[in-house]
Amino acid sequence: MKNVFRLNRRPLVLLSLSIFLSVARASAQGPAPETAPPSPDTGLASQNSSFSRRGPIGGASGNISGTQQTPLRELIQQLERGNPSVMAGQKAYEASRYEAKQASALPETDLTVQHLSVGSPRPFAGYTNSDFAYIGFGASQEFPFPGKRKLRGEVAEGGSEETRISADVIRQDAIQKLKLSYIQLAYFQQTLTLLEENNRSLGDIEEIVESRYRVGQGNQQEILKAQLQHTRILNEITMHHREVALLQADIKALLNRPQDSDDIVAEPLAATSIEKLPDINQGIELQSKRAQMAETDTASHLAKLEAKPDFNVQYMWQHTDDKFRDYYMLTFGIRLPNQSRAKAAIAEANLKRQQVQAEYEAANRELESEAQKQLVLIRTSDEQLSIYREGLIPQSTATLRAATASYESGKQDFETLIAAFIDVLQLKIEFQRELAERESAVARLERLTGVTLR
Repeated sequence: MKNVFRLNRRPLVLLSLSIFLSVARASAQGPAPETAPPSPDTGLASQNSSFSRRGPIGGASGNISGTQQTPLRELIQQLERGNPSVMAGQKAYEASRYEAKQASALPETDLTVQHLSVGSPRPFAGYTNSDFAYIGFGASQEFPFPGKRKLRGEVAEGGSEETRISADVIRQDAIQKLKLSYIQLAYFQQTLTLLEENNRSLGDIEEIVESRYRVGQGNQQEILKAQLQHTRILNEITMHHREVALLQADIKALLNRPQDSDDIVAEPLAATSIEKLPDINQGIELQSKRAQMAETDTASHLAKLEAKPDFNVQYMWQHTDDKFRDYYMLTFGIRLPNQSRAKAAIAEANLKRQQVQAEYEAANRELESEAQKQLVLIRTSDEQLSIYREGLIPQSTATLRAATASYESGKQDFETLIAAFIDVLQLKIEFQRELAERESAVARLERLTGVTLR
């Protein structure tokens, strides 16, 4: 997260140098009477009027359509309907559902046409004078050992389930990215409001400084410092507009919207209530591991069954000349699997099952750890937000009011006043930043557990 008061120093150095030279030239012409200080519209204040007198900087990207706020839930629904990656994952799952039917089907049926000639290689030689010459038509069908087709279908269904989970991973990753971008957008839009409000409040402080200067109680340096603070805030507003524009581009890409469409206005952030750590069993990573375990279990049973023989049935009708009798042939065959290869396949399937079991346990422990970390961040943020809300911000605001009154009455210097002003602004922005980080932790916890908390 960027520092609220980070500045581009070069423009400010040039600005300060310009003001210093102007003041030096004015001083060379003789001191100004204390009863007639430079007017804010014609003297020192005018030298920085392009920064301190202008209003908030306009939007830096797209067109914000009024102030209509878009709830996050509505954007998630749009993402699920229109995101190309999510749609591609869904189509991949729909296609994989046909694999089980293919895997459990009978092997292909073979059709045969056979011709036998006698006495010559010419077609139909001896067909009329030998009962050995014939033309035959037949068919053959392989029948796997009972139970093999069902298990093959179940293994394919397990692969289809993994494809579904992979598609869901794509969807949840896209939703998490949208949530995090939306939270950051809400943070920057809220801090933009704070910066613009404080920029206007700084104008009130500047008027107090100028009024004291007119009656000879202030000095030129105080006016310049007030104007410099204006410039700093305006610089921060510009940088915030840049960050908002980048977030708008990311969100529109996720929603499959044109980049020149209306910008999105986020709802203000609010702390999501969390009573306890959600159940992690619905986490998509654990679902994936459980699907792999089920698939390897089925594959292990299938490997054992593959050691069983398969069968083949053939039937052929052979026709000779009409004065001879036809032939009818039925053949029954058995295919014996290579036992050495079958034993190796069984051992491989068992080891893969043990591997997936270990991976599931590791994923479960890692998920518990990550979920607990996010819960710790949320609980800690709750305490910090309470300190900001009930202590730091009210105290800094009271300090600013007291410093303003003391400065107007000449009992406080300008440095104390501007420091109190900066404290209020910085603490309010830190509060919004902490709230955004808390809600980002909630979004990550939702992704880890598969539970919707907001």
